Amino acid sequence: MMQGGKRILDQNQKDEKPLISIITVVRNGEKHLEECINSVLAQKFKDFEYLIIDGKSSDNTHSIIKKYETKIDFYLSENDKGIYDAFNKGMKYVRGKYFGYVNSDDILNPNALEILSRYIKTYPEKDFFFGAVKKHWGVLYGYKPWKVRFSWGFYSSHSTGFFIKTSSSKRVGQYNLKYKFSADYDYFYRMIVKHKLKGIGTKRSELFGIFRRGGFSSKINFFEHFGEEIRIRFDNGQNKLLIALIIILKSLKNINKLFK
Repeated sequence: MMQGGKRILDQNQKDEKPLISIITVVRNGEKHLEECINSVLAQKFKDFEYLIIDGKSSDNTHSIIKKYETKIDFYLSENDKGIYDAFNKGMKYVRGKYFGYVNSDDILNPNALEILSRYIKTYPEKDFFFGAVKKHWGVLYGYKPWKVRFSWGFYSSHSTGFFIKTSSSKRVGQYNLKYKFSADYDYFYRMIVKHKLKGIGTKRSELFGIFRRGGFSSKINFFEHFGEEIRIRFDNGQNKLLIALIIILKSLKNINKLFK
């Protein structure tokens, strides 16, 4: 295990509590990591800390992290059990009142945290926020919690878009590692349906970041992803008739993939 960053370099550093913590998880992400890091460090809003959790990369990732060690608050490099395990590790080290993830393939817009801070000030009672995020097919924005029982298309994005109050996240718990592909869906389902946390989405023009195509989620087989989505609903005790209807409708919608 290797650790570094300002917390380790400066042993006299005070245990400060920034408003926001940003976590980047990475494994062998040398292609885009430096661009991601620079997008976080370029934030106009400065009351934040930056953490990087590396799954003991075998490429040039660690060298890139070391290059920015004096600007990163904390980094950890060790073996992990996948992206959701890395998310859980990141949670343990946050000191901010709110935190969110910016994956190593993605980019945070320069005014993202400035927008988020305004929402935090305007809606202090909210547990979480979904910022607008640009993906390759367009901009996703808003938050529609009523959709969660039959569709996962109720929010903008997990990476770059989702920020949660740290105290509220403790009610939800960690990402469940039994789900290899969609533990974020399970986390959101528990967050919204079981624990009834309250959130809000930004406007379309209030863009938090850019989600790059080609990351973890784009490499998942349709059937594996779909099967896990259904299992999440079963495991969370959702109505079985509704789940059956979801299976039928989504299978019909994706019938071309069934016969490939």
